[in-house]
Amino acid sequence: MSTRARPAFDAETLRRGIESQEPTVLLNLYADDAELRIVDHTAQPSHPKVMHGRSEIGEMLEDVYSRDMTHKVEQVVVQGDQAAFTESCEYPDGVKVLASSMLELRDGKIVEHTLLQAWDE
Repeated sequence: MSTRARPAFDAETLRRGIESQEPTVLLNLYADDAELRIVDHTAQPSHPKVMHGRSEIGEMLEDVYSRDMTHKVEQVVVQGDQAAFTESCEYPDGVKVLASSMLELRDGKIVEHTLLQAWDE
């Protein structure tokens, strides 16, 4: 009797998509029914910005990764059906952004993504 391994989350694809600013690569990591919740100073915890499905998430990824800025994955941890990562970003004028993400996974795809972010003002 053979057991089939469940698909694993591809942390290297996550790193490549972020650091190369390739929103299509990143979008392929999300399940069709994924939800992304963003918390920052404009979308506070009691009223986060929430995107449902790959279409809405894809629009946000296109916007973020089309900006003139650098992105670097600082840390990635994957354990079972959960993953976490931190991302640092910098605009040409020196403004920095730090983001921390928690992911819930199903069959190697992101189904829930909670993103906390802060930036220089």
